[in-house]
Amino acid sequence: MDAIIWLVDILFRIYFWILIAHVVLSWLVSFKVVDTRHPIVNQIGRALWQITEPVLGPIRRVTGKLLGNLGGIDISPIIAILLLEFLRRFLIGTVLVPLAYP
Repeated sequence: MDAIIWLVDILFRIYFWILIAHVVLSWLVSFKVVDTRHPIVNQIGRALWQITEPVLGPIRRVTGKLLGNLGGIDISPIIAILLLEFLRRFLIGTVLVPLAYP
């Protein structure tokens, strides 16, 4: 059971860093530090987008309806990180640890 707890924790932490990489890359593209026409940057950007969009897309739709336009600022990664951290702590602390150590 410890291995399952460890695996769940690692998966959440990896996804956290993928979200951070997505945000940093989007900033670098916005400030024209990197160019998406470069094949490697384009490939990395598309991979990050495909991994993060299933989580960020629904959050963007909800925040767009509730908050409207925030001047081009995308707060969906912040919300996703908070939700993922809450879910990680809930799963590990409330579900998995009590199952492992009754």
